[in-house]
Amino acid sequence: MPASCPLCRAENETVLWQTCRLRVIAVNDTPAAPAFCRVIWRDHVAEMTDLPAAARQEMMAAVWRTEAAMRRVLRPAKINLASFGNQVPHLHWHVIARFENDAFFPDSIWAASRREAVPELPEGWQRQVAELLAKGEETDGLV
Repeated sequence: MPASCPLCRAENETVLWQTCRLRVIAVNDTPAAPAFCRVIWRDHVAEMTDLPAAARQEMMAAVWRTEAAMRRVLRPAKINLASFGNQVPHLHWHVIARFENDAFFPDSIWAASRREAVPELPEGWQRQVAELLAKGEETDGLV
C-alpha cells in the first residue's frame, strides 16, 4: 500500500457499505455534483484486470448495486459510471447521479459548468442508499 495513495488511507470518509474487499463511500468534495458515490477496492491495484475473475465480478456487482440504490432513492435523469484512475491509480468506480438541472448536465461533472445549480436531493439520501446497500437486494426491481 503506497503511503501516498488517498484511497488506501481511507480517511474522513462517509462509508455507506463495505465488505472485506471493497467499500462504497459518499463523495462529499464535489458540491456541484452532490449525489456522488465511489466504489473502492481495498487492495491497492490499478486495473480491473489486476483482479481474478471472481473479484472483478464482485466489484461490478457492487457498482451495479450502488447504481440501483441511488436510482431508487434519488430518481435521477441518468447515472454516470466511470473508472479513470489517471490521478489516483487505485481501482475505484464513480457512481454519479445526474439531474437535468445540475451544474454540468448534460456534460461530464468534470467539464466546465453550464449553470449555477445544485439539485435538491431527498433528505437523508446517503442513509437511504446505505440502508438499501445493507439489505443486499438484487439490483433488478429496485427502481
